[in-house]
Amino acid sequence: MNTAIMPQYRLFSLRSLINDFVALVVICLVPALSHLSGVPVYFIEPMRLMIVVAMLASHKTNAYVLAIVLPLTSFLVSGHPEPLKMAVIMAELTVNAWLFYALIARTGKPFISMLLSIIGSKLFCYALYLIVFSLAFVKAEAGASFLISQGIVTLALSIATYFFLNKSFKSEKK
Repeated sequence: MNTAIMPQYRLFSLRSLINDFVALVVICLVPALSHLSGVPVYFIEPMRLMIVVAMLASHKTNAYVLAIVLPLTSFLVSGHPEPLKMAVIMAELTVNAWLFYALIARTGKPFISMLLSIIGSKLFCYALYLIVFSLAFVKAEAGASFLISQGIVTLALSIATYFFLNKSFKSEKK
């Protein structure tokens, strides 16, 4: 059984290495960009964006590794997120990747698989926030503008996944 969505990419291909390098650079620059511009760049969920790119253009293992490495790198470079929140984000991104791979294997529907995997991982994340932190923390994290931006990002990533994978699934079936 092939574990990559795009099977022509090997586990340690040049494309994967470039993807990982770009992901790490983006994650390292997000805090500085947010601070310098005054724009909350984290609203576009750059870590999730990088994980989705890895899921679509790389190998499954690479997506899981990035789910752990990106929050850790952000913490080591900028001190954010705090260690406990970093662990929750690692878990959320890992669940996102796991759910996506499970759903795409079961349904073969890229849009629905991505949409449900992001929603499922977000619900998992907020449940962890509730357990680890408090209801007040969950309410602070779930402000209206942040939830709206998460909805937009979720739809955008799901639509991009549909268009990216729809071509590859059709060509595999022929």
